[in-house]
Amino acid sequence: MPKMKTHRGAAKRFKKTGSGQLKRDHAYTSHLFANKSTKAKRKLRKSGLVSKGDFKRIRHLLTYVK
Repeated sequence: MPKMKTHRGAAKRFKKTGSGQLKRDHAYTSHLFANKSTKAKRKLRKSGLVSKGDFKRIRHLLTYVK
């Protein structure tokens, strides 16, 4: 059986935290900023954590990510 490959698209989007959770960036941050409030734009700058249901799916894509 060959080695499993890390999904490169997922590896670029997610990082593991020290406690084993997955960090992610927010969507809606590339354009159309005139329609968004300053508060919304500020909150989108911060990273978020992957939800429990999504974590189960994404961990299979990130086989060897530390």
